[in-house]
Amino acid sequence: MKTGALNYLERKPTIQTDLPAPLLVLLHGYGSNEADLFSFAAELPKSLHIVSLQAPHELGYNSYAWYSINFDANQNKFSDLAEASISTARIATFIQEFTANPMVDANKVFLLGFSQGAILSYGLALNSTKIHHVIALSGYLNEDLITGDPSKSPTDFFISHGSMDQVIPVEWARKSPIYLKQQGLDCEYKEYPVGHGVHPQNFHDFKAWILQRLQDS
Repeated sequence: MKTGALNYLERKPTIQTDLPAPLLVLLHGYGSNEADLFSFAAELPKSLHIVSLQAPHELGYNSYAWYSINFDANQNKFSDLAEASISTARIATFIQEFTANPMVDANKVFLLGFSQGAILSYGLALNSTKIHHVIALSGYLNEDLITGDPSKSPTDFFISHGSMDQVIPVEWARKSPIYLKQQGLDCEYKEYPVGHGVHPQNFHDFKAWILQRLQDS
């Protein structure tokens, strides 16, 4: 399916009520696609309306990115922040259009991002008042993507990282909760004994975190 020029997979709530459903938006990592994180959907709360977005930049067959990662002559990596900002805006537009549906709760929006998707989740949440909960897996907070006043964000965060991650150093992830707490924002930070991936206990923990916020609503 396609909304706001972004392709996506969708799982509608399997518990039928007359109330608008909380929205969970899944943002995959570099080189992956919308089917990757969508594999979580079957195990997540049935009350959620889940959409998994496909990033706009095609890298190869069934492989996409939210923004380019380039190398200089010394093989140092750097991110294309202009592309990242454009992708962030496109995701924000998608969410705005999707929550125009009266059966989707615009006041209960979750983002779950992995790696590059987590990086954009921080940017989306900290530049907006429209994102309420973020699950940031194996990413980091890039302050260059923050253009507004992050202290005005209503978002709370579940942050996790693999202690043996060789793609994004765990030291980068550890800076995120420090920054968020300086802005007066709530966050929970956990590490797991894995590389650049999602440990089974990690899934259990963020699912419990989501459930708690659904029960509090």
